[in-house]
Amino acid sequence: MLDLDPSTLISHLFVLVTAFSVHEFAHAWTANYFGDDTPRLQGRLTLNPLSHLDPIGSLLLLVAGFGWAKPVPVNPYALRRRSPAALMWVAIAGPMSNLFLAILAAIPFRLDLLSVFDAERDLFTSSSHFLPSLPQLLYVFIYTNLLLMLFNLLPIAPLDGDKIADYFFPPAWARTLEVIRPYGPLILLVVVFLGVLRYIIFPPLALLMGLLVG
Repeated sequence: MLDLDPSTLISHLFVLVTAFSVHEFAHAWTANYFGDDTPRLQGRLTLNPLSHLDPIGSLLLLVAGFGWAKPVPVNPYALRRRSPAALMWVAIAGPMSNLFLAILAAIPFRLDLLSVFDAERDLFTSSSHFLPSLPQLLYVFIYTNLLLMLFNLLPIAPLDGDKIADYFFPPAWARTLEVIRPYGPLILLVVVFLGVLRYIIFPPLALLMGLLVG
């Protein structure tokens, strides 16, 4: 059963209007930097959440803690005129922005200004209070940003990891990516449905949470 208590919803709403907006803005800014004005012309070179949020993806994040935003449109040909690595930098900018936000939010925990024990206690008792505590809010923010980063780094289209892997993989592997790319959304659905993601994402997620908040 989904946990729809007010403090959890507010925590997810905070992630929605910040992490998703920064993620997509990072894509748009990097594409614009490399000479592709498509995101700017489409009104995506902004931190305004209304320009980036997808209705279904936003609803899922609020009620289930995971969702998506509208992808930023880019023109690969305009990018490659500037640099053969431009598309990779545009792709990696989004996940790296989530990592940056997670590190920034973890500073109060690392400076012992906030306690991770208080955050976890408040998470388990979230239904008993309307507003999230600051430790709870930042803990959820860090966790969700890391989750978004790791998920988007998977080398499966249409995720950012597909374009990153296409740049770094040797030619034989890149050709394999090209063959399976049309089936990427279906592969993602199967992977999520079978619960395989928990074995791929959760171990590095737990490691990163430990490194950031202790």
